[in-house]
Order: sequence, then structure tokens, then C-alpha cells
Amino acid sequence: MTFLSAARPCQTGTLSLTAISYGDPEARRLTRALHAEQVAVYGFADDPDDTPASHYVLPQGLFVIARCDDSPEAVGCGGWRLLSPGTAEIKRMYVTQAGRGRGIGRRILEHLESQAVSRGVIRMVLETGVRNEAALSLYRSCGYQPCPSYVAGRDSRVNRAMAKSLSLSTSTVSAQQ
Repeated sequence: MTFLSAARPCQTGTLSLTAISYGDPEARRLTRALHAEQVAVYGFADDPDDTPASHYVLPQGLFVIARCDDSPEAVGCGGWRLLSPGTAEIKRMYVTQAGRGRGIGRRILEHLESQAVSRGVIRMVLETGVRNEAALSLYRSCGYQPCPSYVAGRDSRVNRAMAKSLSLSTSTVSAQQ
């Protein structure tokens, strides 16, 4: 399923968001690039291969990739998965160097929130690294607030947990963009 954005964050055209399997080669390429960047910054990172693809299958979750201008190569990705009834987690949000600074991450996040709300999710949580200022800024600007860690054993000197209450208006706003 492909969704076209009315916004124009790409150089000459539109941004398309496509739901794909987490195991798809394009998804794997992007999640491995994310992993490599995290390892370079922190010296370690959760291995994306440890997350089962089944976590991102509707209605339990969703994984999308973003393409600019009908390019065959995706420039971003992200997903959500249910943690408990009504609560989902944003995972594997990533935009390539070439795609950064164009609003692509925001569009992916808004789309994921909208899709989750349409499936009954009322609270979204996520984790990001303390050194990832761009991600922290994006999440804050989208209404996420710091919360206690929801993953056992996380080091608060490295990880930041954040949460956001979602509503039908989250779904409506995103669907109109």
C-alpha cells in the first residue's frame, strides 16, 4: 500500500510512504544503516535482526519506507508495534543522510501515528539516544514528552524514553497532510 504526501519534502516531487515487510531487502538496508550509525555514535546498538518481522504486521504493527520523487531507492523508514492493548512503540525511525533536513522523518512519524490510531492505539512510546539531537528535537516538536524507561536494563545516560497520548485528531491531521 503506497500513500502519497501532499507536502513536498523531496527535491522535485512527492514523498511516497509504502508499507512493506520488515524483512524486505530495502527495509533491511535501511535498518542496517541505522544500526551502523548507532554503533558509530554509541559503540553498541540493538541489532535490527533481533526484531521479528511479525512485529510489524497489521493489525499488530506496521513498517513503512519513504521514497522521494519516484526514486527506486528508499530514503527513510520507520515502524510501530503493539506493546499492550492501546500502547504501541515507534521503532527503527531512520532517514538517510541524503534525505535529512527535508521533513521526511516528520512525515514518517505522522503517518505511523495516524495508522496506529486507526487501529485503536491511544499512547505511543519510543526510545532514542541522548546524542541524537535531531531525533530528540523532532519528537519534542511532535508532542512527545520524556517518560520513565519502559525497557528493562536501559541506561538513562544513553537512552531517552518518550511518550505521547494519541487521539482521533492525530489521525485526522495526518490524513489531511
